[in-house]
Parts: sequence; structure tokens; C-alpha cells
Amino acid sequence: MKLYNTRTRGVEEFAPLRAGEVRIYVCGLTPSAQAHLGHARSFLFFDVLRRYLAHRGYRVTYVQNVTDIDDRSINAARETGEDYHAIVERYYAEFKEAMRKLGVAEYDHEPYATRYIEPIQAMIRELVAGEHAYVARDGIYYRVSTFASYGRLANRNVDELEAGARIEVDEQKEDPLDFALWKFAKPGEPEWPFEPYGAGRPGWHIECSAMARALLDPAGKGFDIHGGGADLIFPHHENEIAQSEPLMARPPMANFWVHGGLLLFDNRKMAKSLGNFEPLCDLLARHDPQAIRWLFLQTGYRKVMNFTEDSISAAALGLARIKAAYRSAAPTTDGELEGSPELDARMEAALDDDLNTAAALAVLYDVVSREAPSRERLAYWLGVLGVAPDESWLEEPAARLAPDFIDRLQRALREARIDAAHEAIEGATPLEAIERVVALRDDARRAKDWPASDKLRDALQRCGIDVKDSKEGSSWSVAASTP
Repeated sequence: MKLYNTRTRGVEEFAPLRAGEVRIYVCGLTPSAQAHLGHARSFLFFDVLRRYLAHRGYRVTYVQNVTDIDDRSINAARETGEDYHAIVERYYAEFKEAMRKLGVAEYDHEPYATRYIEPIQAMIRELVAGEHAYVARDGIYYRVSTFASYGRLANRNVDELEAGARIEVDEQKEDPLDFALWKFAKPGEPEWPFEPYGAGRPGWHIECSAMARALLDPAGKGFDIHGGGADLIFPHHENEIAQSEPLMARPPMANFWVHGGLLLFDNRKMAKSLGNFEPLCDLLARHDPQAIRWLFLQTGYRKVMNFTEDSISAAALGLARIKAAYRSAAPTTDGELEGSPELDARMEAALDDDLNTAAALAVLYDVVSREAPSRERLAYWLGVLGVAPDESWLEEPAARLAPDFIDRLQRALREARIDAAHEAIEGATPLEAIERVVALRDDARRAKDWPASDKLRDALQRCGIDVKDSKEGSSWSVAASTP
């Protein structure tokens, strides 16, 4: 298995530091506001990585933290008058429910920064003792000049970084690149005692270093994979390395640094100011969570990805093909998980190649079109990708339609005065009728006959069929409430 390592800027053969065991730390959510789709993309990738490592036979320990104290949650509390704990709890509960819907497995450890104050303070003491940190009037800062490798992860030199750095008016740093390990208490802010230095709260970067050390690497000999979004490479992950490795018996902090690409929303960075921000929970209410996951699997995890309504419709269409193959696949007769040598080999080849999920989906499409793997084996690989079939996958899409569905659809098409469509469904089953009308509508859309396209869509909707469009074609589903 090979993975791209940001630390070495190359695709490398992955081998764990301890035989049979993989330790992973992923920077989790800062729940000071609602989570969005960009957050989901990163966490979904690491969920697949974790599942595939388990498939490969490794015992995986997965840690994903919660940054439950930071400037943003404090500012939100100050602006709203709400307790910062309540803000964090509300947004994090919403996020966890979204992750459940998206099929993300529970973490082995879910450390909250405020529950690791003592390990954080112990680490700061060690850095001060080694002169890697110093006490200023407003807090304790890391002294970047003491770490010769600073900037290596981001592939930037110190001169370049200093040119873009600045000191805020309320900071008393020796150097613009120095960063806060501990911020002394200010009126109205949460605080913890810290003798002999003074009460206050931890900086963001030291939180992750301390939690990763406590849970994955107390001996200071490094762990296997540290991950997060590409936007965390600098300064967050760079600073984690700088404050962790001087205290280690055997650096590096993490053998592999793995980062997911950024997500665009309609070709733009997602932002409330641009009017294209949509909370993750709202998006999940509008779209099938498994289709959203399928969409992310279609793009390599390191690439910038663009989310559009067309793209999610196309993903739903592709997933519908796999669901149909799953329904038609024969279950094994003896209840055992039979192998499919070609499917297994090709899926492993795709995922061994820097977790190429796009290639893995192409394998699934190809295999189900040419052979009939057992339902259990297909379900196994879908489970590795985090798209686990449930009982609804076995339900024929038309099963919930009214017994007189064909009569209703014929009447709707007659009223729409589309003779070709009315004739096309003569003698068809409900499923065949829907597919034929959707195909006629695709023809109308390609011909830019928008009035006909709208009439066909409206006729289907009147009969309880929702239609979603994409550049690749249209997909349909039975409405939650059918007439």
C-alpha cells in the first residue's frame, strides 16, 4: 500500500512503525459554528483510510479530537451571551449526527482539549525548561528560532514565512513567527490555573500535540499517520511538529502526514460572505447521505473538488446503478463470505495506489456490468468504502408505488399532451414506464426542448416520482410521500 506523504512530498510504501498496528491522529472539528461540506470531505476520507487499513489486517487506533476551547467559540459566546460550553455542545452534537448519517465509524478516542489541560501544561513546562518557549506579559510563546527545521512540512523557508508574518497589537512576542502556547487570562474568558506562570487557557497548536502524545505516543518515538485538511499544513501542523519533536526520543512526530484537498462550492470557496455556505445538516436533509459519500469517492482525496447540484445528481445516478446490481446479485447459499478473486484483486490494486477511490468505483462499475459477484462480497467492498447496503437496497424502487400507478401516469401524460410518452409506456411495468419517461425527458433536455422536459418532469412528480438532473443524465426516486 502506498500513500502520499506531505512530509517527504512523495508517494511512499506504507509500513507501520509497530508490526500489525497503525496509529492515526486526525485534527477534528472546532465546533464554534455549524459544520459544512468541506469538513465532511476530510473526515470521510480518513474514515475510508481507516476502514481499508483494517481490511489489510492492521489493528487501527484512530484519534480525532475536539477543539472545544478557542478564540472563535469565546467570541461567539461574547456576542450571543451564551455559555461557550453550550455553543460547543450544540454544534458538535449536530456534527456528530451528520457523521452518523454519512456512515462515519465512531472514533477510538475523541479527546476534548479542555479535558487534557494537565498534559498540555506538562508539555509547556518541558518546552520552557528546554528554552524552546518563553514567558511574556500576555502568555507563553514558542520560540521558533530554536527549531532548525521550521517550515519544512509546508516547504517554505523561514525568511519567506517571516515576510508574511506580523505581531498583533496585543502580543508581546520576540519574533513574528513565534506562536502562543498559553494565553494568560482575560476578563470574562474561561481559564485554568497554571503555576507558577499564571491562569489562562491553551493555544490551539499545543492542544493537538499534547493529546496526540498522550493517546498515541507517550514514549516519544512517533506514530504512524497524522492527518487533516490541506489548509492545516501551515501553520497548525507546522507548529505541532515544532513544539513536539524537540521533546521526543525519536522524531519525527508522525511518519506520514496525510492531507485532503480543499472543496469548492459552485467553483468558489465556501463562505457566508459569498452566499454559498450551506450547513452540512441542511445539505443532508436535501440529499441522500450515501450519494454525498459516493460523490466524494469519485475524486482523488488530494485533489481540489467542486461540489455542484449537477455533481450530486450524477453521483446519485451512479449509486443507483450499484444498488440495482446489488438487488440482482445472488446471495451465497451457505452464508459464508465467498471471495471474488477478480473483484478483490482489482479493488486492492486501486486502493493500494494512494487510496484511489475513483479507480475503486470504476472497478465496481466494470465488474457488476460483466460478472455477478455475490451480494455479500459486493456488500463487503461497499462497506470498506463506507457505503454499507441496508434493507432499503433490496427494495425495488417501484415497490412503494400505488397499484394504479400506470393509470395515473398515463392520465398525467395525456393531460400534458405528450403523445409519444403516452404511447411509450403502453404495456410497461411501473419501473419500465418510469425509465422510459425519464429517457424521453433526457432526449428533450439534450434537444433543449425545455417545455417538453418540464411537462414530463411534472407528470412524474404528480405520480410521486422525484427527478434529479445532471450533465450525465437524470436519476429518479420515489417521493417520501406518494399520492
